[in-house]
Amino acid sequence: MSSFSIAWLDLREPADFAARDKTLVQAALDWLGQKTDPISPDRILVDLGSGTGSTVRALTKLGASNFVWRLVDLDGKLLDEALKRHGKQLLIEDYQADLTVVNELPLTGANIVTASALFDLASAEFCDSLIARIDSRKTVFYAALNYDGNTQWTPAHPLDEVVLTAFNQDQLRDKGFGPALGPKATDYLKAKLASVGYQVQIAASPWQLTGEQKALVENLIEGIANAVADNYGIDASALQDWKTFRLQHSPTGSCVIGHWDLLALPGK
Repeated sequence: MSSFSIAWLDLREPADFAARDKTLVQAALDWLGQKTDPISPDRILVDLGSGTGSTVRALTKLGASNFVWRLVDLDGKLLDEALKRHGKQLLIEDYQADLTVVNELPLTGANIVTASALFDLASAEFCDSLIARIDSRKTVFYAALNYDGNTQWTPAHPLDEVVLTAFNQDQLRDKGFGPALGPKATDYLKAKLASVGYQVQIAASPWQLTGEQKALVENLIEGIANAVADNYGIDASALQDWKTFRLQHSPTGSCVIGHWDLLALPGK
């Protein structure tokens, strides 16, 4: 299972927050009693692949309070950064753990399990195992910002569709969890959770990027070009032309990258 740099996570966090569907967050908090009664301090939120605590920051901005925030990540440096940023303000438990060992994940006592930008990297087998554990406890499940395979660039370039097709193929590679679900992640989670009796809601959460997010857009362009440079039959000079065009237009163009958020509530 790969990790991500603090710099990259910080770069994408504002776009993630802007994209995140706020109604699903409110529905989760309402289910947990946030609106009618203050959540008691023993309510536990487990965030998988927590990084530096982006989900913590997003949910607290949207009204979550009085949780024990149990952050789980393989990368100890990211967990240390999360504690540095929040250790004095919030009650945080940090767990350095390999997410792929599902039976050992610290889900005991959890009222809600969350993850952001994770399940498009994960395999069907991982999702099945995790859902089985969540279902056995009838835990609320909130999975945000899963890539859906759609990207729209303005202005257009003739190679956009070719690059997108190759990139979506690359998204299915093993990212450390087994063959990744990639753009199929949300549909897979929705069907699997519904099959065990969960009430599932989904909402679009696209990144809508302009020149104001130039640094993030340029990182995306570089990353996409690197991902499709080999194994997908794209002519190297054509790809370089696409990359140069995209970078030239990053200050003035725009980009919409599709994601879905998902909230699953236990059936009554």
